[in-house]
Amino acid sequence: MSESLVEAAREAMTRAYAPYSGYRVGAALETRDGTVIVGCNVENASYPAGICAERVALSAAVAQGHREFSALAICVEAGSPASPCGICRQVLAEFAPALPITSATTRGARQRWTLDALLPAPFTSAVLRDA
Repeated sequence: MSESLVEAAREAMTRAYAPYSGYRVGAALETRDGTVIVGCNVENASYPAGICAERVALSAAVAQGHREFSALAICVEAGSPASPCGICRQVLAEFAPALPITSATTRGARQRWTLDALLPAPFTSAVLRDA
């Protein structure tokens, strides 16, 4: 994963809207053709209405016509790297079940996973076809 993808996530994090948790997150999603789409978390006073940085990036990418992804970088203002939440894992798995993910912190820590390691048994369209 390129350093520029992590930097794009770090830059996106600076634009996060997190007045309630104070936990700003940025995400940078690289498409198969090399396009980088960023997102940041956007909180809301009605907490369930907020959206994570990863899903903002994915939604923007899909809106731009992208459906294939090669890497995801996340940046958080914390001491420890953060993995995508359960909802983000499920949504990402729809498009890239083995997506490489790097999480970085503003303090320099990093961790890497693949999406299939974080979500080994996603709910997929195959389950719907079997119903």
